[in-house]
Amino acid sequence: MVAEMVTTWVAGWAVSRRTPPPVAKPWGYYIEVADNPDEVGRHVLPETAESWVRSAAASVSVPRTWMKMPAEPAEIEPWLPRGWVVAWEDTGHLMAVDLRATHPVAPEGYTATVESVGAVTCVRVRDAAGEQAAQGQMAGLGEAVVVDRILTAAAHRRRGLGDFVMRTLVDRAVADGAALGVLGATDAGRALYETLGWKKHTTLAECFYRP
Repeated sequence: MVAEMVTTWVAGWAVSRRTPPPVAKPWGYYIEVADNPDEVGRHVLPETAESWVRSAAASVSVPRTWMKMPAEPAEIEPWLPRGWVVAWEDTGHLMAVDLRATHPVAPEGYTATVESVGAVTCVRVRDAAGEQAAQGQMAGLGEAVVVDRILTAAAHRRRGLGDFVMRTLVDRAVADGAALGVLGATDAGRALYETLGWKKHTTLAECFYRP
């Protein structure tokens, strides 16, 4: 089940970020990442095994290439060859939820817009002055959606905007016929998503190549 969720996340992340489609590899997938000073691409492993981690790492010769996989960082660290560094602070959480509509209302003083371009739907929340206060997006994959880039501006936090953005995205996904939501969360994001019924299925370890 976790492997299927990781595969869904990979596909949706690529659609959301408008990267080239993931390329199948013996150990999983490779995604090219453009216009990012910190990352040129990433290998994603749906399942974690020492042989696959070593093979994926050995295939890399370009600095700022990353790997992500369902595992604890301490588990994979001994398997990494020279030049690879565990990104402890970037450890994430793969989460999912069965979608249901909740018909959210924007907090007082804020307005929201929902726009779709292709398979990507974006929610933007603005304050009374018209400044963007929060945003989020998701990629539609038929019966599943991958939620991405949920962000609330510092001056507008603790006002329920993240909750509202998430619920608004989910309502649109349900209206479009989706039944499953998947996302990769930071520690801070995980706390919000759990209040909305999302469940963690695995830790997502990350590492990068820095020769």
